[in-house]
Formats: sequence, C-alpha cells, structure tokens
Amino acid sequence: METMCVQSGGVSLAFDPDTLRFSVTARGESWQWGEGYEGKIVTNEEQTICFHEANSITHSPWKTGVGVGIRSTYRDFAPEGKAAAFAFETIAWIEEATGDVYFEWLPLNDEGLEVKAVYWPGYMEFDKPSHRWYSVLNILQGLILPNTWETEVTKLGFDGQMCSSTAYMPWFGQVRPGAGYIAICQQPWDAAYQVDHPAAGPYSHVSVRWLPSLGKMAYRRTMRYTFLGSCDYNDLCKVYRKYVQETGLFTSLREKAARNPLVDKLIGSAIVHKGIKTHVSPGSRYYDGEHPEKNDSLVPFAQRGAEIRHYRDKGVEKLYLHLDGWGDPGYDNKHPDYLPACEAAGGWEGLKELSDTVESCGYMLGLHDQYRDYYWDAPSFDREFACHRADGSVFEMSCWAGGRQSYLCATQAPYYVKRNFEEVLRHGIHLEASYLDVFTCNEADECSHPRHRMTRKECLEYRSACFRYLWSKNILPSSEEVTDWSMQSLVFAHYGPYDFMLQPPGSPRKGIPTPLFNLVYHDCLILPWLMDRIEGQEDYMLYALLNGGGAYLDKDGAYPNCDGAFDDPAAEKQLDEEIARYRIVAQLQERVAKCEMVRHEFLDGDWMRQRTAFSDGTVVTVNFRDNTYDISSEP
Repeated sequence: METMCVQSGGVSLAFDPDTLRFSVTARGESWQWGEGYEGKIVTNEEQTICFHEANSITHSPWKTGVGVGIRSTYRDFAPEGKAAAFAFETIAWIEEATGDVYFEWLPLNDEGLEVKAVYWPGYMEFDKPSHRWYSVLNILQGLILPNTWETEVTKLGFDGQMCSSTAYMPWFGQVRPGAGYIAICQQPWDAAYQVDHPAAGPYSHVSVRWLPSLGKMAYRRTMRYTFLGSCDYNDLCKVYRKYVQETGLFTSLREKAARNPLVDKLIGSAIVHKGIKTHVSPGSRYYDGEHPEKNDSLVPFAQRGAEIRHYRDKGVEKLYLHLDGWGDPGYDNKHPDYLPACEAAGGWEGLKELSDTVESCGYMLGLHDQYRDYYWDAPSFDREFACHRADGSVFEMSCWAGGRQSYLCATQAPYYVKRNFEEVLRHGIHLEASYLDVFTCNEADECSHPRHRMTRKECLEYRSACFRYLWSKNILPSSEEVTDWSMQSLVFAHYGPYDFMLQPPGSPRKGIPTPLFNLVYHDCLILPWLMDRIEGQEDYMLYALLNGGGAYLDKDGAYPNCDGAFDDPAAEKQLDEEIARYRIVAQLQERVAKCEMVRHEFLDGDWMRQRTAFSDGTVVTVNFRDNTYDISSEP
C-alpha cells in the first residue's frame, strides 16, 4: 500500500500501512519510528499480540476543525485461535494552531483480552554513536543520557511507572544537532515508559506504554509531541512549563505564600531531621539478628528540645524540625495507628514541651506520618480496606521497620489523616508544617474492592485531599519527593535529588545530572538539599547553590545506607562549620526561591562545570573539579 501523508503548516505526518510506522517532518528535520518497533499488546498471561495480527485493519484520512491526521482501526483479533472482540483505533494528527503532533490510542471494545500493557506510539530512531545526541529523562531531579554513555540504562525504578520518582514529570525528549522533540504524556496515572540504552550505546530508545485501569483500557490515551529546531534540554523544559501553566498544574510559591505566609517563614530555614523512637521488627529486612540491641533506640523529647535551644544559642534564626518516630509504635510501625505520642520519650506532655520550645525559638515543627503502608499489627488493620488486586488478592511485603504490611486503600487515607491530626492538635501541639510520607515518591495504587473501588487517578486525588486537609489547618504540607501531580497543593518536600545521590558513593551513574524539574518548577516548591562532602566526589552544597534550594543542617537517616544517608567517617564536621555552610545556601535561597530558573548550562561541554541563571538576574556558577562556586548578578 502507498504511504499516507497529511500536512499542516510546516509539519507533515507520513504513515506506512505496511509497517504501521509513522514519520514526522517539522522545521526541516525528519523523525521516524525505529525499524525494530512494532505496535503490540501484552496480556496478563505475557502473550504478545502485534497490531498487524488483527484480521481487520483499515486506514483513512481524519480531519476536524482543529487538525488533520490519519485514523486506523484494528478489529478481529484471534490470539491462539480464539476470536476476541477486542478492538481499538489509533489517530495520529497535527494540531493546526501549534504544529504539535498527537498520537491517540482509543479502545472500541475492551472484551476478549486481559491487557497488561499497550506499547504505542513507537520509539524514535535515535541511533547515532555521538555524545551530542542525547535523551532527556525525568528520573528524579533529571538527567540527560548521551548516546555514547558508558553505563547501561534499561531498568527503571517502579518499572518506569509515571507519577512516581522515576518520572517526576510525565515527559521525555531527545535532542540532536539542529533538532529535538518533547513527548508529553497526558494521562500519566495509567502510563509507564521504558528506556533501552546498552552500555556505550550507540543508541537510546525511549517510548511509552499504556496500563489498564481496573483491568480495562477504558478511555483514550494521548501523547503530545512538540518538535523543535535547534534546541537543548532547557527548551524542552520551557515547553513543558508552558504546558503546565496552560493546564493548571503550575502553582507558584508566590500564590502559596499569599494563601499562607508561613511559606515565607520556611524559605531560608535550616532543615533538621531528627528521630525519637526506632523499633525494628524481626520480619523487617533491616532487622539485625546478630546484634538485636541495635533494633531499638530512644531519644527523649526533652533531649531534642535541648538540641533545638542549642541551635538558637548558636544563632540559627530560622529552622524547620522534621521529627521522625514521635508516635508510640516507633518509626515506620503500626501505621495508620501511630498515636499516642511516644510514652517512653515523654508522652504527649513531652511532645508538647518540645513543640513549645520550637515555637518559642521562632522555629517550625513538622511530624513524619504515613498513610500508604498498612501494617498488619496496627490495631485497626482490616484486610478489607487494603488495596485489592482484580483477583481479590492483597499485596503484602515485610520490608520496613514495622514488618508485615499491605497498602492502605487511598480512599481511606483522608479519614485517618483527619483522625490523627485532630488528636495531635487537641493536645496543643503547635504544627506549622508536616510530612505525609511516600505520597509523591511511590506510584499510584488502584483497588478493585467493590466497597472502595479506586483507579490510579482517583488515588492521586485522595492523596491530594490529604494535603488539602493540612492546608485547612494552616499546616504546610510536604511529602517525600516531587512528582508534578501534587504541585497545586505541595509546598515543600523531603528532597528532590539527582538519582546518583540515592546510590552508594561510586556507583555508576545513569547519565549526566541535570536540573530538569527545577527548570520547570523551581518557583513552585521548596526543595532542601543534602550537604554531604563525600571524599573523592562533589561537595553536595554546590548542588544546593546551583539549584537555589534549601539546606539540611542535620539529617539523621531513618535507615542505614538508604535515601542518601551513607556513613562517611571522613564527613564528621563541626556544627559551627555546618551552620556557616547552611547560611551561604539560605542567603541565596531567600533571594531566588520565588524566581524561575531560566537556564542551566554545562560550561564548555564539561558536566563538572555548571551554571544556572534565575529570573531576577542571579547567576550561580559551580566547579565540581575543585568544589568552588561563584554567585553574581546580571544587570
């Protein structure tokens, strides 16, 4: 069959009915799907059904008042000789107003196949062995992956599921000399992506896959491609920034501070992360059977209060205390039944005294809490309210300190948040901020239980409802990381680091650390940064400066060698020196926190020398080779 073509403005879209692959020409440059790509459906039984196996396939031109394209219909599948009513359409079209190209997958009949994933649209051919050809990936804070990068990148956290830390923002892109594109996923809650980059390349392939919602494909799925001429990753980030401004996700710190002035109090605060009680159950992977005495620890509330007063005596003017393990069960135990305040550490009276100390010093207090991990030994645990799979089974694991757990269906989370925080506030605990763990790090859940059925999209809405409840109590909400579905309500996060910061020192890096998230959202969220100085590596304070973020003054890791808390005997530092380093970061943060990060660059192509520019004219230059920095202002 002949190739089908449509055009709009300077963009043309071509489709080969024999291979079912597309190519796009825009701004004088051509992009085509890779020769090895085939559209496919993978079933729950791991059977692969290619699009071309449909017994009925039709293609036709498609035109509306806003664009032109090509529509294809696929019907009459017969996997393993059994007829299936499953049918779908694809529509690839050019938006006349913008030149953007949309690839839409639409279910017509969901019966006959138990779909695990649909792989469409295809990956772009991107096969030149050149470091100037690179992929742009939103893994944590972000990275760029040159085609010649030595480290293999094929396995992604959370299996590439979007709305998790493996995709802070639901898009990817690729850049080559003279051209680039950004692919934006418009239904990220039911989507994932995959990367195929062998060690040293010479290629990188990136593509999306669509996940069923409660066992059905259910609704239209859309990827929006914007094709650019000569560009870099900054340009892709600014395309996405405009997109989230148009769609309403973008909510600036100025807006949030107008709603609650405590935002300004938090900007520039030293972040101190401390714990009270730790108890590790025998079922936990962190349980130390050889040294059982290490499985329990306790620090009285009064001791933490003395430490807070010491910070004040040292002249620290602004401080936020993130308090772990304050509940009687201990850190990561018996959630969501975390009350009362730890009796052995001083109980409610002790926590109230600590709260009063923090308030009297002019500081801020936040409590660590958790409403996803659902522990089997929690008094209110009821398997009925755990997340249920389609077959009625319930996920369980025994990893964290509290041992055996499932996931709490997020339909229940707002009730437990309200129950617990009302009790905390009833005891006079003065909270100006607080932390709901994992909501913005882990992927969205779904639940098939008929009494609390929940899609992944609804899961994110229930998590957002928990943040909104904190807003209603004049408490600034935070969570673990920074996926962008939460930007309307989240004020700050535990961190938004580069991927390598959460790996053991010296681990191979997936790519070149690049502040993609901050290029989009810097002026929407407060991000604290680790301040470690690991021998033989970069001084992490320079990343805090480069990103115009906040600083950890003290961070006790809840688990050893996890979440970036790695033992380093050479990193013992005097408190006075740490305070001096924090002040450098805080001074810059107070200057640029509400400013857009307008540009980031690698100087002379050297990723060890970097520069960021902010919308107020502030320019930060860092050199990781000698761990030096410069902060200046442009007129």
